[in-house]
Amino acid sequence: MSRQRFRSIFISDIHLGLRDCQAAYLLDFLRASTCERLYLVGDIIDLENLERRPWWHGDHGAVLAEFFAIAARGTHVTYIPGNHDAALRRFAGQRFAGIDIALEAVHVGADGRRYRVSHGDEFDSGHRAPVWLMRVGDFLQGFVCTANRRVNSLLRRLGLRYRPLSIAIKLRIAAARRFIREFETRVASAARDDGFDGHICGHIHYGRIENHTGVLYLNDGDWVEHCTALVEHMDGTLELLHWTGQQRRLGLTQALASPALPAAA
Repeated sequence: MSRQRFRSIFISDIHLGLRDCQAAYLLDFLRASTCERLYLVGDIIDLENLERRPWWHGDHGAVLAEFFAIAARGTHVTYIPGNHDAALRRFAGQRFAGIDIALEAVHVGADGRRYRVSHGDEFDSGHRAPVWLMRVGDFLQGFVCTANRRVNSLLRRLGLRYRPLSIAIKLRIAAARRFIREFETRVASAARDDGFDGHICGHIHYGRIENHTGVLYLNDGDWVEHCTALVEHMDGTLELLHWTGQQRRLGLTQALASPALPAAA
């Protein structure tokens, strides 16, 4: 089988060990692609969930095995732990089976642009909702993920394509749109202040490419609800892909001089 060749791939929020993880789709994507650099941008293994509700599927182990196989084939693999696999942050600076562990990274694109790469949970500091509201949010997230899993299981049996329900739900809730917009602004502003051309992250489970007045905000999404990856082509162009059996383009980088997208209402 011929593989798509990319310069770099960025994926995050896989949540291996969570029942809602779409490991089979991710495995298909990994086996259909090759790259020079692979960035695992946090929440790869959901250690928090495994501690509370131990659960594992064979596909989850196959994903881990594929990461090690990718590293063994010569791809430079960097693992940046997130808030759900934060216990691995103590190993920053070390290498395991060819995979480098780091708190963050600087990626230089083929076109010379410099991007900071981090999970993104550090931008929650000082902006967290009240505990009661976070618990309500966790409950609703679990409900949406369960509904997403069951509905798409039915769609598969009917021969229909995967449909990420939560995108439609999130964009119809004003508070969710506002949270996404404010998160993007904080990330882009910090990148600008630190002299980067952009910032690549995950964390909020909403893949997106947006120009914030000359600084690119790039979120690679997740593999729980949306099955998205950020890829860099050989010329430095960055693209957001949706992968559920076949590739579907979601977004492409704009020139740095292009205007920012309009704010959500």
